[in-house]
Amino acid sequence: MTPVARLPRQDRAAIAQKRLLSVLGAHSIATARTIEQKISDAGPFNQRVDPHVLTEVRNGLVAEGKLVRIHHANVPWFHLPDTDPALIAERLNVQLPVYQAINAGALSVRVGQALEIAVYKAFIKTGTAEFYGRFKDLDDHDDSTNYSKEEPPQHIGARSLPGNQNLDFLYRDPVAGFMGVECKNVREWLYPDRPELIDALRKCLALDCMPVLIGRRIPYVTYLLLTQCGAVCHQLYNQLLPAVEADLAARARDKTILGY
Repeated sequence: MTPVARLPRQDRAAIAQKRLLSVLGAHSIATARTIEQKISDAGPFNQRVDPHVLTEVRNGLVAEGKLVRIHHANVPWFHLPDTDPALIAERLNVQLPVYQAINAGALSVRVGQALEIAVYKAFIKTGTAEFYGRFKDLDDHDDSTNYSKEEPPQHIGARSLPGNQNLDFLYRDPVAGFMGVECKNVREWLYPDRPELIDALRKCLALDCMPVLIGRRIPYVTYLLLTQCGAVCHQLYNQLLPAVEADLAARARDKTILGY
C-alpha cells in the first residue's frame, strides 16, 4: 500500500475532500481540530492527510459553497450546506460546552504543566540525569490548582536569554552538552511556522544548546527540518490533561463529541 506522503498532492487533496465530506456527514458539525483528529490522526492508513493539505481543501470547499463555516464562541465550525438546522443546533449544544471547557483559559496553564510534570518525572526516574527546572510541591496538593515551578537558569556561561524568558528545562548530556527542552502540550500539529516552535529555537540559539521539542503531533516537514539542524523531536500522539480533569477528558474523547 502506497503511503499518503508519497502520493501526488492532487491525490491527497482528493482523499482529503472525500474524507472531509464523510466525516461531516456523520458528525453534522465539527471544529477544525475534530476534523483533523478524524482524518489526519485517526483516518485509515492510506487516507491520513496532513493538516496543511486538509486546511487547503477545507477552505476550497467553503469558497465553492460545498461547506459552510460558521462561528460560535469565536471558533469556526463547519457543516454541510444541506444539514438540517435543527440537527446542527442539537449537535452544537452537545459539543460546544466541552470545547469551551477544554480550551478555558483557567485550564490552559494546568494543561501546559501536565506535560512538563511528565517530563520532569521522567528525568527524576533516570536517577542520574543532570537537569535544571523542577516542581517543588507535587506532593502538597492535587492538580486542580497550579504547582510551583522553579524555572531553569536563563544563562549558560556568558550566553543568556533576554527579559524573563526561560526554557522549560535545561538538560546536560555528557557527550552532547546542554539541551534546551520545550514541552508543547497543544492539539495543533507543530508546523515550522508555529510561534511556539520559532520561540523555542530562538531561545536555544541564544544559549547555543541543542533544541529538544516535545509535542502531541510533529509533522514530517518539521521533523525533517529540525533534525537536519541537529534538533530532537518527540511526538506524544496524545494531549495530556490534569488527572482531576478525567471526566472532561472522557467527554472530549467521545467520538460523538470532539472525538479527540
